[in-house]
Amino acid sequence: MPHHADPAMQECITACLDCYSTCTSMAMNHCLMLGGEHVAKDHFTLMMACAEICRTSAHFMLIGSPHHKHTCAECAEICEQCADDCERLGDMDDCVAACRACAESCRRMAA
Repeated sequence: MPHHADPAMQECITACLDCYSTCTSMAMNHCLMLGGEHVAKDHFTLMMACAEICRTSAHFMLIGSPHHKHTCAECAEICEQCADDCERLGDMDDCVAACRACAESCRRMAA
């Protein structure tokens, strides 16, 4: 039975892919359209890092790598930072929710 058949892992994969999609879409559409603080280097880089670690964590789980615990631990940390920064800027509720859900799921997977 593949690792990702485990319901908790499947939930985490889904959360990671949702966060990847949400962060990428919001950065490339919402943030670029608004400009200002939304495209400040620190914020924009954090959003792109968040999207990429989410994609990577999902990939590690899908291929059954035992290293997924490490990527998930880092993913949880970056997602939490991204959620906090998006919340600080405001008007990014979808990103905040996706990041928090992913962080929570990845924390459980990394344990």
